[in-house]
Amino acid sequence: MQENKAIVEALYKALAQGQTETVANVLATDLEWWFHGPPKCQHMMKVLTGDSGHVGFKFEPRSATEIGDYCVIAEGWEGAQAYWVHVWTIKDGLITQFREYFNTWLTVRDLKPLGWKESKSFTVWQSMPRDLFHRSLPSLLLAI
Repeated sequence: MQENKAIVEALYKALAQGQTETVANVLATDLEWWFHGPPKCQHMMKVLTGDSGHVGFKFEPRSATEIGDYCVIAEGWEGAQAYWVHVWTIKDGLITQFREYFNTWLTVRDLKPLGWKESKSFTVWQSMPRDLFHRSLPSLLLAI
């Protein structure tokens, strides 16, 4: 659903412009949060909780991809020191889950339930940080 991608893109635009009311309107009040990376790099948490203003770390997605009916993956990087992936789950027009991976290679695989004609999983998305191919980063697999 392209509307989910539009919601995530509007969120990043609102964050960049400091429009906290717009941000609050697209986040569920019981947002589920998950982070992987160095603790000092929890920039999005600081922005969304009001611990840091919008003038801190800049989240400018280089790509945003819809996966299935509920998931949008955005990635961005700032030179060789900061690479991030955000996985957003949207239900009924609200962001209900947020996973942030900072300086981590991510592979997203679709796992089919047993009993389907094909029981193999397949990769639906992989990290593509153009500036960081020669850098050693931890790697994670996200199953959806």
